[in-house]
Amino acid sequence: MPDIPTLGVKLPTPESIAAVRRFDDEVNAWFDHLRGRQPLDRIVYAISELGDFGLIWLLIGAAKAPRSDRNFGRGVRLFGVMAAESVLMNGFVKGLFQRERPVFDGERPHKLRIPKTTSFPSGHSSSAFLAAALLSEENPRLQPAYYSLAVVVSASRIHVRIHHASDVICGMAAGAALGAAATRLWPLDEPPALVASATKVRNARRRGRG
Repeated sequence: MPDIPTLGVKLPTPESIAAVRRFDDEVNAWFDHLRGRQPLDRIVYAISELGDFGLIWLLIGAAKAPRSDRNFGRGVRLFGVMAAESVLMNGFVKGLFQRERPVFDGERPHKLRIPKTTSFPSGHSSSAFLAAALLSEENPRLQPAYYSLAVVVSASRIHVRIHHASDVICGMAAGAALGAAATRLWPLDEPPALVASATKVRNARRRGRG
């Protein structure tokens, strides 16, 4: 597993706490009752793959963006904030803990990308709850659906044996906190100057083709 920049700091990992180790083991044992069942395995593996790099959330944002200038600005917000989250979590926070991923020597039932980053916290969970916060602010009526999807994406990482349960829970908390911060720092429909300029360029190109 490659080293991640840590600025010379390495914090204790969650498994150093006995209660966390027991919790992770118990949750993993519970998921054993679900693993190996079809079509459940195929569905969960597919959802986990769609969570790579926040793809599922970026697709939702991209699908909405062309509908109006307002949705375009919201799409830019989603893409920008999720890019910043990825740099923060994968490029810095994970390196502070350097936790190893769950050990699994068996054969997986479906193809799965194995991340090169360390395990704690779960990036899928963090990005999922961040995206759910941003998208829910855009459309509060869909909030239950967005957060339900975020929970499923997060739980899939335990099912496919890529993350410990404590990685996922802390990732969910981190994503929720980042979502709360992002909605305050980048208010809905009040884009920074850069986004406003991008919208103007987009409109000018449309007029030029008209």
